[in-house]
Amino acid sequence: MMSFIHRKAVKMKNFGISSLLYIGAFLAITTFVSCDSDDDDTTTPVITQVTLNDQEIQDLKFLREEEKLARDVYLHLYESYGLNIFNNISSSEQKHMDAVLAVMNQYDIADAATSERGVFNNSDLQQLYNDLITQGELSLIEALKVGATIEDVDIRDLKNAINATSNQDLIGMYEKLECGSRNHMRGFISQLESNGGSYTPQFITQEAFDLVLNGAHENCGN
Repeated sequence: MMSFIHRKAVKMKNFGISSLLYIGAFLAITTFVSCDSDDDDTTTPVITQVTLNDQEIQDLKFLREEEKLARDVYLHLYESYGLNIFNNISSSEQKHMDAVLAVMNQYDIADAATSERGVFNNSDLQQLYNDLITQGELSLIEALKVGATIEDVDIRDLKNAINATSNQDLIGMYEKLECGSRNHMRGFISQLESNGGSYTPQFITQEAFDLVLNGAHENCGN
């Protein structure tokens, strides 16, 4: 009788340990891993969809390079003018790049970005980079307009990517990136106006632009 009770107790103990391990693994999978940022904390989403369609794959590749464009331009402009906003936001753009790459890695999509600063596989982004660098070197005012332009086009492209997918994992990441771009836009416009300049949106509507400027700084990690 004692041997039977002992065996039952061991089985219950093992079952309890296995259940706890299973629950722990489940929670680890479903918990977001946050990046360290005080204004646009991006996260690696839980992957719930096995495959992506061609449009979703192309959007990820494009946005990976577009975030690189922002980072590379801001690093160049920081070296040219020494204005902290360029350095600070370039660090945020690196986190945006990392967030997109993390999703690409989970879906086994090859990285679209080169490791060389100012070099892009997408010819349209290469031309845009060249044009923005030329404009930004004209003056500090033009450099700040370049910052606003990049965030303008980023918001447009992220909205397009959101509208092109029903994948909630991608949508969640894109919304966090867009939130960061709104914060960046506010920062560049504030600096621009402080230096006597102004900016007219080129890629999002005036109404959407006004909503961004009239909004408060956002915590994009929640």
